[in-house]
Amino acid sequence: MSTQTVEQAIEAIYTALENDNEEIDARIKDLKVALAEAGLKEANFDASRLVQSNREGRKRMQSYFKKRGVLVAFPK
Repeated sequence: MSTQTVEQAIEAIYTALENDNEEIDARIKDLKVALAEAGLKEANFDASRLVQSNREGRKRMQSYFKKRGVLVAFPK
């Protein structure tokens, strides 16, 4: 199993979100591993690339990922 970079893991999550959340939990686990290996505490996402990019969609994503051990941020 090859290790993904944080950027690759985030791109995989965007793809999963575009595909109706297909394998999203596996992609979150990959992101969690990539963040730990990179020594980072949170992942930065571009809100404009989300299917539901309004405040509710961002908060829902943050909550879902937090329950799985990944902090999500949406820098401006």
